[in-house]
Amino acid sequence: MPAQTPVTRRQKVLVRGLRIDAYIGVYDHEHERPQPLVIDVEVDLASGRVERLADTFNYEAVVQAARAIAGDGHIDLVETFAERLAEACLGQANARRVRVCILKPAALAPEADAAGVELVLEKPVG
Repeated sequence: MPAQTPVTRRQKVLVRGLRIDAYIGVYDHEHERPQPLVIDVEVDLASGRVERLADTFNYEAVVQAARAIAGDGHIDLVETFAERLAEACLGQANARRVRVCILKPAALAPEADAAGVELVLEKPVG
């Protein structure tokens, strides 16, 4: 029987196209009504097999965290929202690296489809 070749395992949990309404923006008119946000999140997991629920990342936590952030009140910057969401995701034990992309579809309409920000946070190795 041949020896098994060692492999490097990398696994991500993905949440794509999450839609959340939030009071967000620095302009006066952005304080008057919520705006839609479209959120993508990628969470790199700690290496190892995922065979039990406890071994993985609860992707429902992304939705819960985004709703909680939006529910906390007005946020001036999309960057602030992204930072808070990334930190909440990285707080889960199995998360090693988090990429959050947040788009504001109405920000530059009709000239552009969306404006936004992407943020990556990573736990230090060691």
